[in-house]
Amino acid sequence: MSEQKAIATPKRTKEILEKYGFSFKKSLGQNFLIDVNILKNLIHNAGITKDMNALEIGPGIGALTEQLAIAANKVVAFEIDGRLLPILEDTLQAYDNIELINKDILKADFEEIWEQYFQDANPVKIVANLPYYITTPILMQLLMANLPISSITVMMQKEVAERMAATENTKEYGSLSIAIQYYTEARVKMVVPKTVFMPQPRVDSAVLHLEKRATPPVTVEDEEFFFQLVQASFQQRRKTLRNNLSRHFKDKLAKPQIEEGFEHAEINGTRRGESLNMQEFATLANYFKQQIKENT
Repeated sequence: MSEQKAIATPKRTKEILEKYGFSFKKSLGQNFLIDVNILKNLIHNAGITKDMNALEIGPGIGALTEQLAIAANKVVAFEIDGRLLPILEDTLQAYDNIELINKDILKADFEEIWEQYFQDANPVKIVANLPYYITTPILMQLLMANLPISSITVMMQKEVAERMAATENTKEYGSLSIAIQYYTEARVKMVVPKTVFMPQPRVDSAVLHLEKRATPPVTVEDEEFFFQLVQASFQQRRKTLRNNLSRHFKDKLAKPQIEEGFEHAEINGTRRGESLNMQEFATLANYFKQQIKENT
């Protein structure tokens, strides 16, 4: 299929929307891409080749799906908006390697999906243009599900992508950075201007590539507790670690025990959460978890 006929052009997108009288639902964060080159770059950054399968979330009218079908062995696409199914069946009819699922990805049974659609030996990568309002819950669910995938490459709000890939001692760094980087190596691959979407969002986007780690970069005794401590450390960014953690753990740890934890981890309690690396958080979490166990 030639580029002129690609779905991802302003002219073709308008034609498709008019043909079906489609109206955008703000509640679903629908913004369709109208630039083929950006989609090809997204697929290139995802490392998709003909011996791979792709799982897509939110295909819209099929702009990315079409380019994935050209580049990959097979594409399985989840679309929550039932109104888009007849449109997708029309726009993608030239391709026989696409499976459409009318379902909310957050309610998907991944074991079932893999059994039904990914029985071949080809590796699976996730590629998507994610709706802004639900980017974080989708990514966290995919990462925590421990799927047999090697990477996730997604277009999302630029500011959120920067937070996910941020390192310590930056204003973007926070509990989200640590949650994402615990499971993956995160890199912002490119910035995408708001002008290449229809309708045009208020902010620019970015492509974030998440390479799945074989094992987390730190050893923690209790993952849930580790993430709880990280979140507590950023509860009030301007406050010190001592203030935030004393407040959060006041019913579980006495102040001297909190001080012992800082001493054990060789961390000054007057530091702020944004200055700690993941290993320092892990050392603190493991120590406090042990203390709480001993207190009960």
